[in-house]
Amino acid sequence: MPLPDLVRLRRARDRMDRDYAQPLDVPALAHTALMSPGHFSRSFRAAFGETPYGYLMTRRIERAKALLRRGDLSVTEVCMAVGCTSLGSFSSRFTRLVGETPSAYRARDHDHAAALPACVAKVHTRPVRNGEAGDPTGP
Repeated sequence: MPLPDLVRLRRARDRMDRDYAQPLDVPALAHTALMSPGHFSRSFRAAFGETPYGYLMTRRIERAKALLRRGDLSVTEVCMAVGCTSLGSFSSRFTRLVGETPSAYRARDHDHAAALPACVAKVHTRPVRNGEAGDPTGP
């Protein structure tokens, strides 16, 4: 892949990391990368190993896990806070990536993660991509 394409794809990926809670779709992200939507989707998958939508949802679920661990927001509030508009789609994707429902995750004790530095906790709580959920009782 040509370096200029990679630079533009990273710009779009950075936008997803930064603006995950905003309404983002492939045409808007393709515009950020200065590409057509079709070329952007194909190039993004080739460069990063997943679709733009899959990457964005992983970021949203990652942030949702942090909000659910806090315990002061309902699952619906967390769903909306991370930019999802459908509670059903959010719950399905969360369950597929994390291995348990958002409600079960929220209800579980997360005190073991409180003592970890944020950079370490982020690695241990990152959602697993491609639907390979790990042990929900582990860190």
